[in-house]
Amino acid sequence: MWRRALVWAAVVPGAVWAVFRLIGWDDRYPTTQLMAFTPYVALGALVLVPVVAWTRRWGATAVAAVTAVALVACVLPRAFTDSDPQAGATGLDLRVATSNVYAGRADPAEIIRLARVHRVDLLAVQEMTDDWLARADAAGIGDVFAYRYVAIDAGQDGSALFSRYELRDGATRRVGDSWFRQAHADLVLPGGVTVAVESVHAASPYSAEMVGYWRASYRDEPPATPDGRLRVLLGDFNATLDHAPVRRLVDTGYRDAAEVTGDGFVGTWGPYDGDLLPPVTIDHVLADRRIGVRDCHVFGLPGGDHRMLLAELVLP
Repeated sequence: MWRRALVWAAVVPGAVWAVFRLIGWDDRYPTTQLMAFTPYVALGALVLVPVVAWTRRWGATAVAAVTAVALVACVLPRAFTDSDPQAGATGLDLRVATSNVYAGRADPAEIIRLARVHRVDLLAVQEMTDDWLARADAAGIGDVFAYRYVAIDAGQDGSALFSRYELRDGATRRVGDSWFRQAHADLVLPGGVTVAVESVHAASPYSAEMVGYWRASYRDEPPATPDGRLRVLLGDFNATLDHAPVRRLVDTGYRDAAEVTGDGFVGTWGPYDGDLLPPVTIDHVLADRRIGVRDCHVFGLPGGDHRMLLAELVLP
């Protein structure tokens, strides 16, 4: 009896996790936080199948196998490059990057160095402070990016867009009831092509109270306009592709750049503050599905808890 109970105790949590993931039930604490670790659970579920089979508990083995198949099917496509004819098409190259600077603690000089080396055209920054901006200016961010739209608020709520190309109609929005500011503007490219760009910073679901703010953030994030203007969202989404709100946003007409290039498992946040948390992918570049994606890169930043994410795009 105790052996049977032990086997089922190993199998049932993964099965419940798979059900929650498949139906998108991730809007309650702590499910919201836990769902970010689905790729690790999928790996564990896969390993568990032969272990349970060894016990000859065939009912439990069947449940373990179905669980593994379901979770692996959810996450495995992120490891493979999508066929992307737009990436090889003739068009205007655009290199975009995003960096959450951890309440101004991430080293601006390193971000600027990476922007120079990788010829970044547009940089989105979150959790920007007055002090970080002053240090970035002293380090020469204005020499790399001739244009900017900056939205600074008290504490770590600010964000910004820095660009080699002209930015027009810059403005700020707060999504949901979040206190984070999202800077957005029209990026004017050679030939008069314009792209709506936004530095995304959804609320963080770090507590039961904050999950409600997190849900509200996604109700206000701008959907894609696949029959209208081109749009790119980039920043700290505080969610992975295993969260239903992100998937619903992508389904409006975006593609996640890292998923397209097969880099969807590369963690962009964590470990954090000494906690033994494995890295998760909560920073994203979401590009209109008409935009090609050639490559993605992730870079560590001294002083930061997020990594800088860079995507090479091709505009139609």
